[in-house]
Amino acid sequence: MTHDTWSIGELAAGTGVPVKTLRYYSDSGLLPVAVRSPGGHRRYGPEAWERIRLIRRLRALDTPIAAITQVVTGECTLADLVATELEAVQERLTALRWREATLRSLDDCTGEERLRRLELLSRVQRLPQAHRTLTDHWYRELSAAMPERRLDIMIAMLAPAPPQDPSPAAALAYAELHLLIATPGFTRWTQDHDQEMRDGPAFYAEIDEAAALTSAALAQGLAPGAGDAVDAFVSAHARARRESDTPAFRARLHALVSRSSGFDPRLERYWALVGTATGGRVLNMTVAHRWLTDGLSISIGGNAQGTSGSSG
Repeated sequence: MTHDTWSIGELAAGTGVPVKTLRYYSDSGLLPVAVRSPGGHRRYGPEAWERIRLIRRLRALDTPIAAITQVVTGECTLADLVATELEAVQERLTALRWREATLRSLDDCTGEERLRRLELLSRVQRLPQAHRTLTDHWYRELSAAMPERRLDIMIAMLAPAPPQDPSPAAALAYAELHLLIATPGFTRWTQDHDQEMRDGPAFYAEIDEAAALTSAALAQGLAPGAGDAVDAFVSAHARARRESDTPAFRARLHALVSRSSGFDPRLERYWALVGTATGGRVLNMTVAHRWLTDGLSISIGGNAQGTSGSSG
């Protein structure tokens, strides 16, 4: 043994790491050989000691050899490795939480219901793929004429990401979303009812304002009524039709939205499931639509009531 280099046996004796393991590290490029002895044996420089200590600490965290190799060869920093491994752990935890929620959901029922839930929940065990299935469906179904920002907002609402720590009810609700979009003839959702109302960014900006005001009112538990939300909703439609916001226009608009409020029950169910899956963080559009329709009726009094009645 010299003061400059050490044999693999000397490293093993000094670190407590078996020779076989050190040889594997060396063969993998984790321990660069400093020189070869006259007999052809590997000898390692002073940096080997610190390298072995680093490898042992990372292996204690179950860090893969391939990832450790990237750090010691300078392909990535230790900070990068930690961030990558943390992300991987979080993904595994999410998968485990989904499995737990799935099993609890299957444990909380009997007979045919368990078989029904098993068929549903099997659709969403691969979470990234399950999310893509929802987003791809709604990108196909929603109008291409919708401004990109508005389309992205709607997709985010209609196709939420799987909750990271779902309750059994949330996991089941997320699975049922996939069942509904696979149902033949499932009614697609659009914000608008007439082609003439698709009047570009200005229309959608006012519709978004009306939606935000409606969401705030619903969150406060306010009853429907005349106010800013209804005014923004009416203004968007009046501008799109190049008309004025008059009692007569409000009556016609009320007749239109009253007829269109007869949503497909499956779509109402879809929004309710989105609410369960997201813990109520997404505005239920069927509830918001009815709230605005009732508020519009109140804003024009008896005339709207009469119009609504005659259209039924």
